[in-house]
Amino acid sequence: MNDDKDNKTREIAMSDLIVNTTDANFDQDVLQSDLPVLVDFWAAWCGPCKAIAPILEDLAGEYQGKVKIVKVDVDNNPQAASRFGIRNIPTLFVFKDGEKVDSVMGLQPKAELAKVLDKHL
Repeated sequence: MNDDKDNKTREIAMSDLIVNTTDANFDQDVLQSDLPVLVDFWAAWCGPCKAIAPILEDLAGEYQGKVKIVKVDVDNNPQAASRFGIRNIPTLFVFKDGEKVDSVMGLQPKAELAKVLDKHL
């Protein structure tokens, strides 16, 4: 694997508050995080994935310092998607202390995602 490419992919975030992770960096960015992590498994061609992006940006700002928001492009990172059995996107998982503790399927309103996050703070 090309670590330089992986690092550049991580640096090109949609927002300064959202981390774009890769197969190579998933464990570090998600499982080893000190904060609860909301992971968005998405793809560029997915309409609902595009629709949820601004909601995640809002949540990233509102939960800054309390929750980490991470995006995984399933087309470019098939190992992470396969590892967690992702079959439909967007699929969002909440990880806490290295364990998956919650999941949300499909496009959801901001209030619903906030409720899920609040359960794990």
